[in-house]
Amino acid sequence: MKNLLSLFITFLLISCGSRNLKQDENTDFVIAFGSCNHQYDPQPLWQPILKNQPDVFLWGGDNIYSDTDDAARMKAEYQQQLDNKDYQQILAAMPVLATWDDHDYGLNDGGREWHFKDTSQQLFLDFMKVPNDSPRRSQKGVYSSEVFETEKGSVKIILLDTRYFRSELKKSEDPNRRFEPSEGTMLGAEQWGWLENELKNSDAGFHIILSSVQVLSGEHGFESWGNFPSEVEKLENLIVSSEAKNVILLSGDRHISEFSEAVIPGLDYPLMDFTSSGLTHTYEEFSGEPNKYRKGFVVKDKSFGIIRLNFEKNSAILEMRGENNKLQQEYQLDFQ
Repeated sequence: MKNLLSLFITFLLISCGSRNLKQDENTDFVIAFGSCNHQYDPQPLWQPILKNQPDVFLWGGDNIYSDTDDAARMKAEYQQQLDNKDYQQILAAMPVLATWDDHDYGLNDGGREWHFKDTSQQLFLDFMKVPNDSPRRSQKGVYSSEVFETEKGSVKIILLDTRYFRSELKKSEDPNRRFEPSEGTMLGAEQWGWLENELKNSDAGFHIILSSVQVLSGEHGFESWGNFPSEVEKLENLIVSSEAKNVILLSGDRHISEFSEAVIPGLDYPLMDFTSSGLTHTYEEFSGEPNKYRKGFVVKDKSFGIIRLNFEKNSAILEMRGENNKLQQEYQLDFQ
């Protein structure tokens, strides 16, 4: 077990702010991420993302909207995103990593039953410029990881595939809910084994796990890990048993942004799920929903996420930012 004595958490609700540069003395590594991106809509957040000088950008899913099993159409829609001039600046400025969600998978709320998933996987890998001889081309599912080394420490980024292997969802008879909890898998046996190895055999100073759908918030009845409660418990137990340092969860999908935090037995710090969504469109009619893990308030404006890591202080600053780089909400984690 990690020898962490305590965790002090400072929660700041801030409507605007000026700190936005990597040169900040409290920042060693900057991660930007976002999800839910209409390739055909204006994309006003790429320039604000660049202002934060990220070391990497993470697509959290729904990177395009292409609910189709027409390969030519999906390819053209990916190309439309690649042709976006502001996104091209992102590609030129930093590494870009990605997972997918249902709308770039090709089927709304889709899971392992989707007949087009192998073709859509290859189109996704084409979009991400994955070489033809990469092992990811023959792997089932788009999960992957990458380690970033800095002078002060390393960051492991783990991107999960919550589509390719996921069991079918149980539809709800309650008109206020879309799905009900049931038994099934989110990741499938092969990906679970891979994730265990990624965590247990890592000496990185921070571990960022990106899931396209929310892990902790599940009361709303839409898609989330909460549709398979045993899988949530399995992930939490793995994070504890692996002794991986400083795990932070990221998610998207919901067209809102929020912070969720859970106290996990055996874990020396509260587990954070930072949801950031969406880049081009949001749940503008949002008027509230239950989330027993929520910290702060829900942001329903266009939003992207920033994570600023500091190795010496063993801390992370999580930021929701929007148009004109406006700081919408901030959460600070101090691991000690």
